[in-house]
Amino acid sequence: MGWMFTSNVEVYAGAAEPWLLKDPVRNTVPLTLLRGIRAGLWGDDVLLAWLERDGETVAAASQTPPHPLLLADIPTETVRELATRLIESERVVPGVSGPLAQVEAFAGAWWRPEAERRSERLYRLDALVPPRPFPEGAARTAVTDDLDQVVRWSNDFQSEAGGVVPAELRALVASRISREELLLWEVDGRPVAFAGVSSPIAGMSRVGPVYTPPEFRRKGYGAAVAHAVTAKALAGGVTEVLLFTDLSNPISNSIYQAIGYRPVADYAAISFT
Repeated sequence: MGWMFTSNVEVYAGAAEPWLLKDPVRNTVPLTLLRGIRAGLWGDDVLLAWLERDGETVAAASQTPPHPLLLADIPTETVRELATRLIESERVVPGVSGPLAQVEAFAGAWWRPEAERRSERLYRLDALVPPRPFPEGAARTAVTDDLDQVVRWSNDFQSEAGGVVPAELRALVASRISREELLLWEVDGRPVAFAGVSSPIAGMSRVGPVYTPPEFRRKGYGAAVAHAVTAKALAGGVTEVLLFTDLSNPISNSIYQAIGYRPVADYAAISFT
């Protein structure tokens, strides 16, 4: 039947969610995005797409403007048809993100050239190891009174990472606080870093963001709060804990490996001119 498109989240979920759940590790971001759309964090202009062959879903993609098109771990040979259909529909696609090979295939088929690229690596937890040396301080769950602080730090994180700062950032942070997904690392009662971990989906949770303001860096707080949210996920009974790193930041990559994370696959986000 080819690629099909809708803005109805339950129509999309009925077609694509079982397929996404076959590999919740590599499809961690599309599954988390699906949950956010269901929660009403984005409007009616979302684009939800899936590809059927012989009555079976074999691929899925989604977009929540103004963010890039998000590709699941789809067969590479399906990407060109998706790009063609989106070009024909005159859909505004400012960029594309997802597994590296699929993203590169889409960028090669798209009508606008690549402007900028961010390279990432997906990690999964092997065995959790405490950071050494372990810094002073302790973790606590973020509460409503922390909202303004965490929104500021989330905005700073997005700006440093070069991503789009979502208009719905405050609502996103508030929803994560209500689900107790965010932890602060405190020293003498003062927050010095924070990290998030998603509520479980199919036994999988993903750590992120992890952020330490510049004035508190190189003291081990980022590693400590990443360790704390990972421990929180494990205590909740998940079987997989994941995170993404920016490959241009060797320090963060080494920190996560030091506390027990191992590489799975490379991902990328490409923006178009």
